[in-house]
Amino acid sequence: MAPVFGHGDLRLYLLSLLDEKPLHGYGIMQALSERTGGTYTPSAGTIYPRLAKLEDEGLVIKTTEGRTTTYEITDAGRAEVRERAEDIEGIQDGLADSVRIIADGVRQNVREAMKSLRADLAAASNAQTEEEPPQEDPRQASRAQQARAETALNAFRGTVRADLRTHVARGGTLSSDLVDALQRDLDEAATRLREALGR
Repeated sequence: MAPVFGHGDLRLYLLSLLDEKPLHGYGIMQALSERTGGTYTPSAGTIYPRLAKLEDEGLVIKTTEGRTTTYEITDAGRAEVRERAEDIEGIQDGLADSVRIIADGVRQNVREAMKSLRADLAAASNAQTEEEPPQEDPRQASRAQQARAETALNAFRGTVRADLRTHVARGGTLSSDLVDALQRDLDEAATRLREALGR
């Protein structure tokens, strides 16, 4: 996946966040995650060095109360935000595009997985209608096909589960529409299987 922020963009975006209100480090990380639709959750090792550099440049000051350090933009920082308003708007547009691209990718992966499952179910249904060799025990053949079907289902479940967990672990979001669509496709696949089994 391409970087969410281009070179220098994160620095400028941090300034724009602090132009809205003072924030502590964790609050900045939360704000970035929310603004990117969960597609980017930066680490402390990414954020704090940039805040320190902004402080060195006189664009940000920090105040510490107990264990909480709050960062606030300076007049010089506000001046840079005003001067680069168009750049900030471009960054925001890019973030919106990134969220859409990732959401589209998740939907496409689910569609492809469902298409593969449908093909496997159709093949299993067709295999049931084919004449078995006379010397083969039908019950034994059915158990073998059952094992094959269960292996395919377990592989599908594992792949989709891993894709979803990885997406969420990276800060990605899952819409209810996407999960509803997945549930509908799974229900349709189960219905077709029952019909093929004569149930």
